[in-house]
Amino acid sequence: MSEKKAVYVNGYIGLIGLVLLVGIGGFLFYFGMTSGAIFQTVMGFVCWLIAIALLSSATVVSPNQAKVILFFGQYIGTIRESGFFLTIPFAQKINLSLKVRNFNSSVLKVNDLDGNPIEISAVVVFKVVDTAKALFDVAYYQDFVEIQSETAIRHIASQYPYDTFNEEDLTLRGNTTAISDELANELQERLSVAGVEVIETRLNHLAYATEIASAMLQRQQAKAILSARQTIVEGAVTMTQMALEQIETGQEINFTDDRKVQLINNLLVSIITDKGTQPVINTGTVKEK
Repeated sequence: MSEKKAVYVNGYIGLIGLVLLVGIGGFLFYFGMTSGAIFQTVMGFVCWLIAIALLSSATVVSPNQAKVILFFGQYIGTIRESGFFLTIPFAQKINLSLKVRNFNSSVLKVNDLDGNPIEISAVVVFKVVDTAKALFDVAYYQDFVEIQSETAIRHIASQYPYDTFNEEDLTLRGNTTAISDELANELQERLSVAGVEVIETRLNHLAYATEIASAMLQRQQAKAILSARQTIVEGAVTMTQMALEQIETGQEINFTDDRKVQLINNLLVSIITDKGTQPVINTGTVKEK
C-alpha cells in the first residue's frame, strides 16, 4: 500500500457554502410551511441534512502533521497540507506526525568479529515519509523502528572487530563514521516497508564489556608497546645502515667486521634504549689488521 492524496477542499470556502446551504434550507422550509407545500418543506430538511453531513467532514491539519482519511475501513487518502479543510463526510480521520524523531537504543551487549563481548548503542534519526505504509503495512511503526534498529546494530557490530593496530582494517572504534553510514544503509532497507526514512545514525556508546575491560586494556597496551618497538627497531636499523654508509663513503674508512659489529651494536643500543646513554671516549689507538 502506498500513500495517495485525499479529496478535500478549503475549509473556509466550504463554510461559506454551508452557510448558504443552511440559508436555502431555512427559506425552503419556511416557504413550505407557510404555503403548505410538502415538497419545499422536505427539500429544506434535505438541505439541512446535507449541511450537517458536510460539517462532519471538517478537519484541521497542524504543521508537520498528516490526516489519514478512512471511509468505512477503506483508505481514501492523506492530507499533508496544513490548514482547515472539508473532506469526505463521516470519514475517520487519523492523526500522524511527520516530524523528525530521535530514537536512542539501549546499550546492547554483542560479540564483535573477534568474539570479544562489547557494549554498543546508537542514536537513530528518522521521520515518516509514507503514511499509508506506516499505518497499514506494519503494526505500531514506532515499535517496529526500535526493534529493527537494535537488530541492525547487533548485525553491524558482529561484522567488524572492536579495534586492531592495522590501519587498513575497518574497526568499530577507529571508523565510526563509516560504521554509522553502513548502519544507516542497512536500517533504511529494513524500515522502507514501514514508510520511514532514516536521516542519520550515530554510535553514542562503544566499549568493551565489563568482564573483559581490564584484560583488553592490558592487551591494547601490550599491542601498542609491541607496535612502537617494531617501529623503533626498523628506524634504528635504517639509521645505522645510513650512518655506516656515510662514514665509509665520506671519510674513506674501511671497518673490519669486528669493528662494524661493535659500531652497529653501539648505535642500536643508543637509539633503541629508552634511557639516556653515557658516552665512552676511547683514548687508545686503533690497530688495523
